[in-house]
Amino acid sequence: MNERLNAQDAERALGDHAHDKGLAIQAAYGPRLSWESLLSLLDDRECVRYPCKIQFDSTQLQAGEFAYPQPLGDRPEDGFVIQVHEHFENRKDDVPALVLYQLVAVNYGKFASDSDAERFGAAALGMEVDAYYDYICRLADEIQ
Repeated sequence: MNERLNAQDAERALGDHAHDKGLAIQAAYGPRLSWESLLSLLDDRECVRYPCKIQFDSTQLQAGEFAYPQPLGDRPEDGFVIQVHEHFENRKDDVPALVLYQLVAVNYGKFASDSDAERFGAAALGMEVDAYYDYICRLADEIQ
């Protein structure tokens, strides 16, 4: 039972850390994260642990995926390319929400959950989690 509680505590701590990091992004970059601010955010090692760049290319995505953080090497320190579906290439106002969802995997690796990504993105954009989730789902539905 103690082991289970420790795992739950660890999951909760990761989620809380992701939420707090999202709030820090909101404080530093504002609740309406622009395309230009997103590019600056990707260079901010206080908020994004490893180097990232964005590429609009769905050939690396699985069916139904809107984005994916593709590792550039065997180590996270090698960086990532956030592959974003080209459907959004001319929709720069929507791209920050899509990329924020992926940054949790960049920052926390395989330990991050969908719930952590939702809390992180919502906090960074100054939204309620349910509203952020609905927004992401509406965007994802556009490429189905």
